[in-house]
Amino acid sequence: MLFSKSLFASTVLVALLSVASAGKSANPVKGQTGVIRNAKDFCLFLPPMYGGDIAANEDRAVAFCTKPNMPGAPKVGVFPAGFIKSAHLARDTKKEWIQITGRIDRSKYGLNKKDGGGQYDIKAPVGSKCAGYNHYVELIEPDQQIYCIRCCKNKLDCPVNKSTYGCKKVLGGNYN
Repeated sequence: MLFSKSLFASTVLVALLSVASAGKSANPVKGQTGVIRNAKDFCLFLPPMYGGDIAANEDRAVAFCTKPNMPGAPKVGVFPAGFIKSAHLARDTKKEWIQITGRIDRSKYGLNKKDGGGQYDIKAPVGSKCAGYNHYVELIEPDQQIYCIRCCKNKLDCPVNKSTYGCKKVLGGNYN
């Protein structure tokens, strides 16, 4: 009888460990660090799952980049093919900020055309950052099919208190 209980307990333990390790390998943790190198090499934060709502995933967003293994941005996802439609770089070397603005094809990541979007910054998702900078602000607007991200050395150059204003008013830039 003692052998039966021991065998049962061991079997349950092995089964639980198998499920736990399978869950980890099936759902790898994505990175929380983005980077802007130029208009071809950059990252944005997006919901961790295809079709996720931007604002509802404010605390869970993960970094996706134009290519895998982006230097300075570990464990990132890669944008789905065709998701980024345009990318325009702007920088202010005196104020020490860099930004990318442009258009997306929301259908490539299953984003809802009625989703007015939201903002990601160093407060949400928790632990996120833009490599080499102290602050960042990003807005994704699936309904308008536009995005913007700015990485800044100084907090005042990354306005995080205007999330409902949208990219064009918060960061300006080119959205063609």
